[in-house]
Amino acid sequence: MAAASAAVRMLPDGGADDEERWLAEGIAGVQQNAFYMHRALDSNNLLKDALKYSAQMLSELRTSSRLSPHKYYELYMRAFDEMRKLEMFFREETRRGSCSVVDLYELVQHAGNVLPRLYLLCTVGSVYIKSKEAPAKDVLKDLVEMCRGIQHPLRGLFLRSYLSQISRDKLPDIGSEYEGDADSINDAVEFVLQNFIEMNKLWVRMQHQGPVREKEKRSKERNELRDLVGKNLHVLSQIEGVDLDMYKETVLPRILEQVLPEFLQVEAFAKFSNAIGKVIEAQPDMPVVGAVTLYVSLLTFTLRVHPDRLDYVDQVLGACVKKLSGKAKLEDSRATKQIVALLSAPLEKYSNIVTALELSNYPRVMDYLDNATTKVMAVIESLFDLIKGLIKDMDGAQDDELDEEDFKEEQNSVARLIHMLHNDDHEEMLKILCTVQKHILQGGPKRLTFTVPSLVFSALKLVRRLQGQDGDVTGEDVPATPKKIFQILHQTIEALSCVPSPELALRLYLQCAEAANDCDLEPVAYEFFTQAFILYEEEIAYSAKLLKKPDQCRAVYACSHLFWTDDQDGIMDGERYLYFFEKGIPQITNTVIQDLIELIRTEKQSDNTAADPLTEAFFASTLRYIEFQKQKGGSIGEKYEQIKTT
Repeated sequence: MAAASAAVRMLPDGGADDEERWLAEGIAGVQQNAFYMHRALDSNNLLKDALKYSAQMLSELRTSSRLSPHKYYELYMRAFDEMRKLEMFFREETRRGSCSVVDLYELVQHAGNVLPRLYLLCTVGSVYIKSKEAPAKDVLKDLVEMCRGIQHPLRGLFLRSYLSQISRDKLPDIGSEYEGDADSINDAVEFVLQNFIEMNKLWVRMQHQGPVREKEKRSKERNELRDLVGKNLHVLSQIEGVDLDMYKETVLPRILEQVLPEFLQVEAFAKFSNAIGKVIEAQPDMPVVGAVTLYVSLLTFTLRVHPDRLDYVDQVLGACVKKLSGKAKLEDSRATKQIVALLSAPLEKYSNIVTALELSNYPRVMDYLDNATTKVMAVIESLFDLIKGLIKDMDGAQDDELDEEDFKEEQNSVARLIHMLHNDDHEEMLKILCTVQKHILQGGPKRLTFTVPSLVFSALKLVRRLQGQDGDVTGEDVPATPKKIFQILHQTIEALSCVPSPELALRLYLQCAEAANDCDLEPVAYEFFTQAFILYEEEIAYSAKLLKKPDQCRAVYACSHLFWTDDQDGIMDGERYLYFFEKGIPQITNTVIQDLIELIRTEKQSDNTAADPLTEAFFASTLRYIEFQKQKGGSIGEKYEQIKTT
């Protein structure tokens, strides 16, 4: 975290002060709950209080949205120190046989919130592996899969970092005490690689979250966290069982899948450009669509790796012009689509037509498009430029100047317009949706709640048309596949959830999850459901915080009497014998009640301390109630007839 202090400097004075206050509140919460946790551990009160206070302590780590990575790291380290002490206590208790590690592993899964539950699972999982009551590979696989429950980038990175720290000395490596069968090395490598891949996904996701104006700040924050991701590679290098063949065939390819864009930055453009030129020269009869597709791939790579090198971009366009020279306007629809993709790439990257005008070969490529295609490329952009006053806040406009009814009518008109946009060509329709998304996401919080749902349902209509199709979404000329559309929808709804408008975002997440499930895209549906649950837990489910626990229990108890239950459906409660005796629960007989009365009297006589007046009064009142029911008669009176109270 060498650059961690930069995060505070990026904040204005007020923001830095607020962040210091939030950090202080978080640390105070950790310390307070840690104190009660230690007191419970000292009194050997593990099940009732120790786990409760440890979960409350870990709940302080859910405040990540208000803290920079540097401040969150400080809070995390406070909790980490306490969790190491809790792990030592778990280990000692299981060694003495006071508590089964299997029962403990099941018990911590009842924690109320996901984040504390997973931290406790990782802690107990470490003890579980140490006890050798289960193979290390099974426990590690279970933990790395369950950690997917946290998809918030910052929280997820620190959670998986914690998992990596507590498991690094428990991998089933050669010579390790946890070594299993012959495939144990593969299990160890797979665990570390899986954790690395998931952390890298979370790390990459950080750059796409939040408003555009904070992009530079997010970039600096991401750089502070890259060491967390890289520590997995250090752990991987310490596994003794990785030989040269495994490294070449398994480890290196999986790692390069994650770091490929940065890996190819050195002089890659010249090599790719020369190679493509040689391929085209070697095949004079190559169709135009094939040659242009190669240039689209090269241009996409150039814009990603060298976005500041306009000369490279112009060089690619010039090579395409050279290939097309001597030909009339294109009539092949496939070649036309590739030319459109070639011309669209710089506009999408730079979001500025002035930059495209600086490319000398840009208009020369456009000359090969027929007039109809040229118009299609421009019509949607022109339409939304024309109505930009309806889809984004104009400079100098005041919210209080807008009439609420007029504003709603305007936004409903924009929503209807989005539904009217249609094209029978799937790829063209996807481009239309991308253009609409680019424009409406510039709208303010009030506008997004009207326009985003229209865009989402228009995109879902296209998904229904494409249902059953799937494709590689990593290509340059990305086909219109459901998976690609769901990526766009995820980004769009995420912007809506930041407005915030959590209830609407939740419903849209669930709509997309249902559509993804219909398309048999299980990982995509899982992601949407995950985001919906996170949104519900963090933004919507405030009712869990409105009442204290005793009040919640009384409310649930009162509500339980609203529903009729048959006698056979009664549930045993050791503190409500008479209640369930009258309900006819077969386990509660008059003999049980009689024995309980005698037991209470015996305990009272053997207790040397002064009698509690409230207890005496309650017991006497209970006996009077039994006598009253006997005198009252009826079916209830018959039940009590054989019970003696004197």
